[in-house]
Amino acid sequence: MIREKSYIKLYAVYTALVIVTLFTLLPLIWMISSSLKYDTDVFSLPIRWIPLNPVWENYVQIWKKINFALFTFNSFKLSLIITFIQVLTSSFAAYGFAKCNFKGRNLLFFTYVASIAIPWQVYMLPQYVMMGKLGLINTHIGYILMQSFIAFGVFLIRQFYTSIPDELLDAARIDGLSEYGIYFRIILPLSKPVISALVIFSFVTIWNDFMGPMIYFDSINLRTIPLGIRMFLGQYSTEYGLVMASSVVSLFPVFIVFLFFQRFFVQGIATSGLKG
Repeated sequence: MIREKSYIKLYAVYTALVIVTLFTLLPLIWMISSSLKYDTDVFSLPIRWIPLNPVWENYVQIWKKINFALFTFNSFKLSLIITFIQVLTSSFAAYGFAKCNFKGRNLLFFTYVASIAIPWQVYMLPQYVMMGKLGLINTHIGYILMQSFIAFGVFLIRQFYTSIPDELLDAARIDGLSEYGIYFRIILPLSKPVISALVIFSFVTIWNDFMGPMIYFDSINLRTIPLGIRMFLGQYSTEYGLVMASSVVSLFPVFIVFLFFQRFFVQGIATSGLKG
């Protein structure tokens, strides 16, 4: 009887999880279904989840009506460069905050991490004015510089670094290894889980960023995928089928990045909160 009750509870939990998962995936399923419909059929009721005559032409038109290939290239370029810089700067700063003793370390770390609580809208205008004076408006370089440092990444990696025994680093110092050598030869190889988690966070954030590129990029040649999708939204009409098709295409890189790093993702999130 006890075993039967435990099985019933287990099945109930799995059933509840399946139902929650289906509800979570429902918008994604609707988007994929709508990407294979004409504009007039997207909002038809009742919803037809499987189109009778799939409009595969939508996936062809998104490359013809706008320069979607250029926007995809720009998104890849910015996402890869900024993600690499954010991981490098965050891990390097986190090592200093976690393993290097200097006066005012804790106060400086608290002040830096506290900046996470400041909404971007607060310093958006001063940031724009500063970049304008430097002549970096409407350039990819200006956008990259603005996104190169992320307090969340420093906090996440620093929490992971505090779980690494100090004795390991002291032994390396006794053997004559410099701080840079310890960072590159010991700390970084041990940081794969948390770095993988930060890579996913950073890549997805930059890939999906809409407000930043919309404010700082005036030239159409600098636009990214979110701005490209917006071009299907007209003043008097909207090509919903093309919007959904381009949205589906934009999901593939994010999905691939997550699949590549997902085996380290959960471990990185879990271990970053062990200590600190």
